[in-house]
Amino acid sequence: MMKEFLCTTCGTQYAASNSPLEECVICKEERQYINPNGQEWTTLDDMIQSGKYRNKMENEQDGLFSIKTEPEFGISQSAFFIEEKGFRLLWDCIPYLDQETIERINANGGIDAIALSHPHYYSTQVRWAEAFDCPLHIHEDDKELVQQESDRIIYWSGEEKTLASGLVIHRLGGHYKGGCVLHWENGGAAGILLTGDVIQVVPDRKWVSFMYSYPNIIPLPASTVERMANKVGSLQFKELYNAFNRHVKSDADLVVQRSAERYIAALKGEWFTT
Repeated sequence: MMKEFLCTTCGTQYAASNSPLEECVICKEERQYINPNGQEWTTLDDMIQSGKYRNKMENEQDGLFSIKTEPEFGISQSAFFIEEKGFRLLWDCIPYLDQETIERINANGGIDAIALSHPHYYSTQVRWAEAFDCPLHIHEDDKELVQQESDRIIYWSGEEKTLASGLVIHRLGGHYKGGCVLHWENGGAAGILLTGDVIQVVPDRKWVSFMYSYPNIIPLPASTVERMANKVGSLQFKELYNAFNRHVKSDADLVVQRSAERYIAALKGEWFTT
């Protein structure tokens, strides 16, 4: 029987097949990892039938909801539902999608488009697009890492893409070649940046960080971080949301710049001794 197998470690869903791959393509490369106990698979349908999972939606502020699965599954990221002047966008995806979630989102007007920051959050993106009859926007630089093709996927190129007035995706690279952030110009009091973990908010919310691999602790080169910070420096925002419920509530633009400066100085050995 053909099934859309789903990796339990990263949550990536694959095109329907009679049997899963020996190892998940996303997990076996150096930015992620294969489960130390061995590769494990499930399916979204099995997750739903288990009755174990549910999605929690929280109102973060006007026009912004977070969506997270409980108990945690895969990477345990949150997705974000944004409404801007009647346009409804899902930023990033989570693996779990059930009928209750579909009905709740449809009660709020549905989804007009989905946009992804990078491959770790592609998860069950095709199921989401089919459920809400909407397009998926993915940067073409990461096309080869899409594991389930669909006519709903729009591969975009270049450095930025406007989805609607006030909602623009910017390619920063770094964590992935096509790694992107979303600039919500009218979000909050003075603009919001949603970053997945292309820019990561650390436990000390006065700082962010930048990594090639988070689980394997592989840093990015100083030149890459400098380029990322310069790109973000042209955007107007005061708040920043990452994919793990960490929120920089004020002066996020300054936080990104001083964090980049500290990161680069640390790589160059300019601010500490061993």
